[in-house]
Amino acid sequence: MLELSVKRRQGDFLLDLDLTAGPGVTALFGASGSGKTSAINLVAGLALPDSGRIKIDGRVLYESASGIDVAPEKRRIGYVFQEHRLFPHLSVRSNLTFGWNRVPKAERSVAFDAVVEVLGIAPLLDRRPAGLSGGEKQRVAIGRALLASPRILLMDEPLASLDAGRKAELLPFIADLARRFTIPILYVSHAMDEVLRLADTLVLMANGRAVASGPTEEILSRADLRHLTGHGEAGAVIRATVSHHIDEFGVTALGFSGGTLLTGRVELPPGASVRVRIHARDVALATDAPGRLSVRNVLAGRVLSVTATADHQVDVMLDCGGAVIWSRITALAQSQLCLEPGMNAFALLKAVTVTGGDIAGRP
Repeated sequence: MLELSVKRRQGDFLLDLDLTAGPGVTALFGASGSGKTSAINLVAGLALPDSGRIKIDGRVLYESASGIDVAPEKRRIGYVFQEHRLFPHLSVRSNLTFGWNRVPKAERSVAFDAVVEVLGIAPLLDRRPAGLSGGEKQRVAIGRALLASPRILLMDEPLASLDAGRKAELLPFIADLARRFTIPILYVSHAMDEVLRLADTLVLMANGRAVASGPTEEILSRADLRHLTGHGEAGAVIRATVSHHIDEFGVTALGFSGGTLLTGRVELPPGASVRVRIHARDVALATDAPGRLSVRNVLAGRVLSVTATADHQVDVMLDCGGAVIWSRITALAQSQLCLEPGMNAFALLKAVTVTGGDIAGRP
């Protein structure tokens, strides 16, 4: 468990941060300049707070009041940067064992073979970094950080320098880390697809502060935080299970508390647990059950709230069998529908609008 309560002024910017990060993946999400990287650099000891306290698993790493400031190399923290920073003159095997050999055998909590297996890097062990792809280099960098048996793993936008293909290749490996190893991960990102796939807990950052923190589904589904999660990203995030595939039409049926949701084909087996992002802009509303239409998803619900925004749009929240669905409609549409809390309504969602990037497998 990481406990962080620090202040640090950098010119005109003040980082004033209080947060905790427990098991699983805690994502720091926010615009550039919000303080995400500054926060993890303080945890790693690469920067010094002006005041406050940093504690991991009960051990104080920094405390201004008592003058404690543990050196970075003695904090037992793994750090994966945007760039891999591998030693070019060493083989992959030697890069991996660089930190591992410096940890006393009695204190090693991560096995070499387990890391190699999870990251799929056995075929790379005898190669040099120059002969690896960008995704392979980052996998090795992650392995090197893990083999130092860290108390926490810090990841600073590790996919930012990769193209879409390499990023898609690496995401499943990162998703497996928290499940296979009992090492908390503090993950910095400004990419919503990474947050959707990886984060158990989401911390929204702005102007050097943690503005909101909680389970990812809850934070991403809050209309009052849409200015931080992104106007175009606004929408609900729900838990669902792959029910079955309709192969002849390239469609997958997902079961959730509100019924069945049809989406584009999902390459996961029946029974797999998934997290689904439903964009508010893609959800239409009706006050009466529609007849024959091309929209495949018609979800019955009850209006929870109706909130006008500053741009002549209206955010409507519906309770569909316990799952909250978020719809964004025009003020003109609201003037004609006259939606109010407590009313029955139907959420309409085309199957083709829920794409692979909006569906993430979850353990």
